[in-house]
Amino acid sequence: MSTFMAELLGTMLLIILGDGVVANVVLNKTKGNNSGWIVITTGWALAVAIPVFIFGPISGAHFNPAVTIALAAIGKFDGSVPSYIAAQMIGAFLGAVVVWLTYLPHWEATEDKGAKLAVFCTGPAIKSTAANFISEFVGTFVLVFGILGIANTKMVDGLAPIVVGMLIWVIGLTLGGPTGYAINPARDLGPRIAHAVLPIKGKGDSDWGYAWLPVIAPILGGLVAALVFKAIF
Repeated sequence: MSTFMAELLGTMLLIILGDGVVANVVLNKTKGNNSGWIVITTGWALAVAIPVFIFGPISGAHFNPAVTIALAAIGKFDGSVPSYIAAQMIGAFLGAVVVWLTYLPHWEATEDKGAKLAVFCTGPAIKSTAANFISEFVGTFVLVFGILGIANTKMVDGLAPIVVGMLIWVIGLTLGGPTGYAINPARDLGPRIAHAVLPIKGKGDSDWGYAWLPVIAPILGGLVAALVFKAIF
C-alpha cells in the first residue's frame, strides 16, 4: 500500500469513528443520544488510536496536516507534504460521507441545525476569535509536542498508538471545551465541505466565517510546538 492510500484510508477511518461518535450523541433517536462529553472524547481517542495501529507502519499515521507540516519543518518527515495533505483531506471528506449515510434517518429526525453541523466539524462554545484561536493553538501545541515526546520513550511494540490515543483523550477532556478541539485542519475542513454539499434536510449553513480558524491555528500551534521541542531536545 502507498503512503498516500494509507493516509487517505487512515484519515477516513478516523473521521468515520470520530464524527460517528458525535452523531451518536447529538442526533435525535440514536441509541447514544445525550450520552455526553465523556463518550465523545473517548470515542475520538479510540478513533485516532485504531487507524494508527493499522496504518502507522506504512505512512507514520499523521492523519493531520498540522502534524505533517510540523514534522517536515524540523526534518522529521522527508516525504511529500502536499501528497499527505491531499490524502488527509480526501479521506476526511469521504469519512464524513460515510457517517452521513450511517445515520441517514436521524438527520430528518433532528431539528437542531447546530447539532447537525457539530457532527461534521467544530464550533466555539463562546464566539471570540482571539480566545478560540488560542484554544486551538494550545490544543495542537500539546498534541504535536506530546507526539514528539512520546517518540522519545522506548515502548514495547504496539503500545505507542494507545499512548497517542490517551493524549487525544486528555486533550479533549481538559482543553476541548472552548472550541471542540479540532486540532487538525483536515478533520475540520474535509467534513465541513461534506456538510456543505450533502443533501441534509434542514442543515443550515456550514459556518464558513469560522472555518479558517481550525485550519490556521492548528498549523501554527503544531509548528511552534515542533520548533520548541527541537530547541529543548
